[in-house]
Amino acid sequence: MDSDRIRTPRNASKIAALAAAALLATVVPSAQAVAATAPRIDLTVLVVDDGGSAVGAIAAELKGSGVPFRRIDLNDPNRPVLDTAFLSDTVDGRPRAKYQGVVLPHETAFGPDSAEHTALQAYERTFGIPQVDAYTWSHPGVGLDYTDQGGWSGVLDGTTAGVTAAGQAGPFGYLKGAVTFEDNDPSIAEGYGYAGRPRAGYTSFLDMPVEGGGRASLVGEYAADGRRELVVTFAYNQYQRQFRALARGIVEWLTQGVHLGQNRSYLSVHVDDVFAPDARWDTALNCTPGDFDCVGDDGEGVNPVRMTAADAQYAAAWQKSSGFTLDMVYNGGQGEQWKTEHGGTDALTAQLVADRAQYRWINHTYTHPFLGCVQDNTTVPWRCAKDTSGNTLWVSRSELSGQIRNNHNWAVGKGISVDRTELVTGEHSGLRTLPQQPVDNPNLAGALADNGVKWLASDNSREPQQRAVGAALTVPRHPMNVYYNVGTAAEMADEYNWIYTSRADGGSGICESNPASTCLPAPLDTATGYAEHIVPQEARTALSHVLGNDPRPHYVHQSNLAEERILYPVLDRVLADYRALFAANTPLVNPRQKDVGTELSRRAAWDKALAEGKVTAYRVGNTVTVKAPSGVTAPVTAPEGTRKQLLLGSTVFGTAYAGTRSAWTAPELLQTAITLTLPTA
Repeated sequence: MDSDRIRTPRNASKIAALAAAALLATVVPSAQAVAATAPRIDLTVLVVDDGGSAVGAIAAELKGSGVPFRRIDLNDPNRPVLDTAFLSDTVDGRPRAKYQGVVLPHETAFGPDSAEHTALQAYERTFGIPQVDAYTWSHPGVGLDYTDQGGWSGVLDGTTAGVTAAGQAGPFGYLKGAVTFEDNDPSIAEGYGYAGRPRAGYTSFLDMPVEGGGRASLVGEYAADGRRELVVTFAYNQYQRQFRALARGIVEWLTQGVHLGQNRSYLSVHVDDVFAPDARWDTALNCTPGDFDCVGDDGEGVNPVRMTAADAQYAAAWQKSSGFTLDMVYNGGQGEQWKTEHGGTDALTAQLVADRAQYRWINHTYTHPFLGCVQDNTTVPWRCAKDTSGNTLWVSRSELSGQIRNNHNWAVGKGISVDRTELVTGEHSGLRTLPQQPVDNPNLAGALADNGVKWLASDNSREPQQRAVGAALTVPRHPMNVYYNVGTAAEMADEYNWIYTSRADGGSGICESNPASTCLPAPLDTATGYAEHIVPQEARTALSHVLGNDPRPHYVHQSNLAEERILYPVLDRVLADYRALFAANTPLVNPRQKDVGTELSRRAAWDKALAEGKVTAYRVGNTVTVKAPSGVTAPVTAPEGTRKQLLLGSTVFGTAYAGTRSAWTAPELLQTAITLTLPTA
């Protein structure tokens, strides 16, 4: 974990409780909060940040879900002072709480006797505002016994904690029960925590077994003095699986189940180059024959990797047994060329076409050419060819358009259902490719328009943000470290060793010169390295995207479904780990490319509206009002039983997910605001 590693807190007076407590979607406010005039509670969270990883993790969850928040930097000498005027005021004669929830580094972040501490507690008491203590230790001030009174403290790596009955009935009802703390590197401590026995007023949501019998709490709600705190007594950062599993529940508890923003668990897998063969890694040359930089090969390559009819049958059976649909990103012309070169028949194409309805299909161009600049291959690496005047030569609009059109028509002719608005170009070509091609092919946007393409795939490792290409928008895809040019686990491990081992250990040394990479301590055993090292690592990376509310697809290649079918162990691991963690009410969402594009586009518009201060949202009693700029849809989450007001009457709001209801929503016809009615207790 290196810079993200969690260390034991050094001063108990400086740390305090974090979060996971009962989702009180229909919470009854404290007696002090009940007034003749119901207060207005603005749907914004106050985050008091000390620079620690725990507060940073919660802030990242809020931002990633689209929940608006205001951050106060405790280390800034010019920060605003938290007093009554900062926290509340009156609007149109109605008392207003400016923040629906408060995140603190720990329970005494301002000092236990400070004026700010007193003002914040009075505010929370008056308006019924919940507080998350991001990371604290086990002590009576947060409703727990000291750890030497039947509790425990220490390294949590590999520990399996459990969601309690109260947790599942409350904010963590989307979890199946067991939450295991990561232990990715046995040589370092990745997480530390305190487990304490609950005292009066404390309800545990996540606990663990302790020596001597019984269980002690790691996350729970402490209710005292007319206030509620969510207490978390283990350290974490935004990337660790235990936090990612609990993050949704922390936000639901913090916002009492009513907030702007929404969260899903997305997983889509694109299989590129379907119908085409992929060149094979040469374990002797340490390169791929046919690549420009593969010195010593004949330029052709031998024995390419291509699926067979049996591989296609296996893919269909795997989909059915796993309950997961793959996206087949196809090159029809490559299949036709293969058929011509192999006696006029192709059992693979016949099988995939017969099973066409079992997959989703995406246009990958007809023959997979490079569609950017005209490549000059006389140098290594290649460069863009230029005319006699020094102008870059580009693949023409007509060729680009023909590659898109012909592949679409080929699929239609085979009875394959394909959406013409979606496109993945070969190697994401046509888009800028650094360093050789720093701009898009100027003919690309026109060719996309010619064919009705609205959603163009890009490589997330190069361009993680969505952007416009003419009238189309990109859809960034995560590359998986399951290489396109291998058919066996041994080949995969061999190439992995070449990339991730030092020159001294026989590798390329790329890992030594790339600051974003880390060299292996020793080369992997090619017989066992894929199963023992690469599979768990790649599954962990993919699952981190799933748990991070990231809709971007992952992409692999048809070669990974061929021969030893090395993709399936990774996907099986991702699916098994996810389903072991989450309850049936929180299924994986498997969006197609255009749906991902729409989601990213909506998020960008929403984030812009929030940044410009153009969103107003608040709750008065059981009524929620949301106002956003025209044309901007708002993500909203609310409890089951919530209804959306129409011009005449109302309708059930949103879609059920993770025990709540949520949706991108906009005002109805002739309305200027979104109005929701929450269920009564």
